[in-house]
Amino acid sequence: MSGEIYFTNNYRDMCQEYGTGAGFQFEFDCTRCRDAWRSPFEPFLTGRAAGWIGKGVNAAWNLFGGNANTISNAADGLAGAGWGSAKDAAFQRAVSNAEHHFHRCARDARHVCDKCWNPAQGLCFDCAPDTAAEAEAARRRGLNDQVTQAAYTAGQQAGHDWDVNTPRQLVCPQCKAETHGGTFCAACGHRLSAPPACRSCEAPVPDGAAFCPGCGSRQ
Repeated sequence: MSGEIYFTNNYRDMCQEYGTGAGFQFEFDCTRCRDAWRSPFEPFLTGRAAGWIGKGVNAAWNLFGGNANTISNAADGLAGAGWGSAKDAAFQRAVSNAEHHFHRCARDARHVCDKCWNPAQGLCFDCAPDTAAEAEAARRRGLNDQVTQAAYTAGQQAGHDWDVNTPRQLVCPQCKAETHGGTFCAACGHRLSAPPACRSCEAPVPDGAAFCPGCGSRQ
């Protein structure tokens, strides 16, 4: 890896300025698999001291009915004055450590972890996929494509026996359930009506019609 590395959109700032948990920590993630690496926690002693001073002074002044805002604000100001430079230095150390856990792809400039890195090519696996893995994936795609085509052909053959001329009720008029073209409703058992077909031309014949509207034959 090069001596210079930039993390712009794949890290999370976990730093805390004040309190007993004040300190610096950053979490970096692989832009391919999103696995994360977290830098070691570095305590910010000034921020911790400000928190301790604030709590101690507040407790004492509250005990005697006074106001400790001035002293607490001074302690917070002392911590804030050194926060920015200390955080920048901690971030630089975190980035230096992160260099040992991530690789920068020369093609798409993304940072990836060891699992997503092709060391033989010096590229990430998105830019230089593993040949064996690609071959197995292609073999599976070919198998699935062939099975899909065979199933489609079988469906075409089965379609020859499907009555495409008879209208079907897709919603039960009694309970409003979907019928999926069945003769009876699977939800309530209601017999689904379908217009009778002409015995001669198989055209739909309205209820009560004496003659077929399609061919004129008597029903």
